[in-house]
Amino acid sequence: MSVPAELKYTEEHMWVGVPEGGRARAGLAHFAQSLLGDIVYVELPQVGQVIEAGQAMGQVSSRTTPPR
Repeated sequence: MSVPAELKYTEEHMWVGVPEGGRARAGLAHFAQSLLGDIVYVELPQVGQVIEAGQAMGQVSSRTTPPR
């Protein structure tokens, strides 16, 4: 699996990337996606909201899919 050098990862299996002069982008690492199953709800911060390191920025709720 390729891990882009410009992304920073958290212990909670999220990533964040900030292009030069741009806004931050965040997402779930492949590992977290594989554990979650179907995502049923996502809560995101307000546009322009400043997020400090270690501060919660949203919420993801999922319904896990039983193994086949």
